[in-house]
Amino acid sequence: MLEGLGGLIILVLDIWAIISIIGSAASTGKKVLWVLLVLILPVIGFIIWLVAGPRSGQKIA
Repeated sequence: MLEGLGGLIILVLDIWAIISIIGSAASTGKKVLWVLLVLILPVIGFIIWLVAGPRSGQKIA
């Protein structure tokens, strides 16, 4: 049961990352590369995106 819950959490986090990548101000090519990274390497790709990925297009004042 715990493995299923962990997989579900990873899936939700990856979906959130992909939505954030698509909404970012990065170029289309970079968005495609980031999405592929998150899809191919779900856990490691998410962590790399969290640290170094493109940020959303919204600026915080």
